[in-house]
Amino acid sequence: MDNSILLSIYKYVIEKGDMGICVVDTDGKLLIYNKKMRELEGVNEDEFEERRALEIIDFETEKSDIYKVLNSETPVLNVKKTYWNKKNQEVTYISNIYPLHYEDVLVGAVEFARDITQLEYMMYQPLRRYGAPLTFDIISAVSAVMKDVIEKAKIVALSRMPVVLIGESGTGIDMIAEGIHHDLSVKNDMFIALICRRDEDTILKQFEKYIVEQEKITFFAERIEYLTMAAQEKIVELFNNHPNHHHMLIASVGKDPIDLIQAQKLSKNLYRLFSGITIYVPPLRERKEDIMPFIDDYFKRHRDSFGSSIQGLSEEVQDIFLKYDWPGNLKELEVMLDEISSLLTNETVIDSHMLPAHFRWKIQHSHENGTEEKADLFIIKNPHDIRPLDVYMKEVEEYYISKALDFHQGNISKTAAALGIRRQSLQYRVKNYKLNKKSENID
Repeated sequence: MDNSILLSIYKYVIEKGDMGICVVDTDGKLLIYNKKMRELEGVNEDEFEERRALEIIDFETEKSDIYKVLNSETPVLNVKKTYWNKKNQEVTYISNIYPLHYEDVLVGAVEFARDITQLEYMMYQPLRRYGAPLTFDIISAVSAVMKDVIEKAKIVALSRMPVVLIGESGTGIDMIAEGIHHDLSVKNDMFIALICRRDEDTILKQFEKYIVEQEKITFFAERIEYLTMAAQEKIVELFNNHPNHHHMLIASVGKDPIDLIQAQKLSKNLYRLFSGITIYVPPLRERKEDIMPFIDDYFKRHRDSFGSSIQGLSEEVQDIFLKYDWPGNLKELEVMLDEISSLLTNETVIDSHMLPAHFRWKIQHSHENGTEEKADLFIIKNPHDIRPLDVYMKEVEEYYISKALDFHQGNISKTAAALGIRRQSLQYRVKNYKLNKKSENID
């Protein structure tokens, strides 16, 4: 067969497959970044064209494995990654990364990523995020609005009324749903959380299986408006055909259900099925008094689990966190704390220099767009901010290069010309910063 035909077949298979594939050369230049990998990372099709992997993929603590492979020339296998991608979507996948050799010379690395987000949400037993069932007592909320949410949820549990939870992703709706399950006046046998954003056939099969075969199930259908109208009507039909059950019905939507019905994204019949009562769960930006109690509880669990000495945030970091809008809500905050705590040794306080660079850049970007007050993360305000000069200068240079790349839409040649350095020198600096981060994280 002609080589050009084979090449076309390879390209088709790579682009149409359901496995995410990312290939970079030894300089970090992006060679292959297929459709599935773009979906996982939340990268638009136009965004990835002619851009290096370092400028597309956020290679921080949990994302540096491909560079570990480039350094060691040994595979990294079965790595489970959960994170918020560039579209603020929570994604989980299993990754295998292999070095690529040609004639015994390292030429790059390839990552194969299998999406298991759906499987992660197909939970047949209550969640165990904190090593125990998520009851209302575990939810650290001091704001009046969240106390009202929990009181309404307890009423739902007592009456076993079907309920629709309204709110953005990451607000803790899943915790409210499981709290209802554990607080039911008559206990159910099982809690099943189903994410409705993908794999519609599997969702319908699970509904049908447990509606028919079981008597007392708590169903939590997350973001039901993402199902097609036909699928929504099918769920209504299933429950209508099997009325003699004791299932508990909980659903969530991201917007006002009336608006969704008018936009023909939510079936009126399905809404009636689930909406014995509706509860609005506000985003974190509307209840910032819940931020510090959540952080305090997080660090308490960290001390109990790992024997760490961490007590909390510095005043500067606390101020930054309270001014930031947290578009990913509590989930984004939790992921941020996971990233910071993974590098803790004997620290007692989180200082500004311990914040991930990508978060500092986001804060600065928000300021430049006029959405937040400036966070002077490179200003020395007290003796605790002083660190070795070489460390400080590297952080400043990394930040400066990052902003220069942003201004030139990631174009290496234009950025190097603007900085007055050679293209190869800029490539080395970008790669070297990421490698240094990786080695620091490993240590």
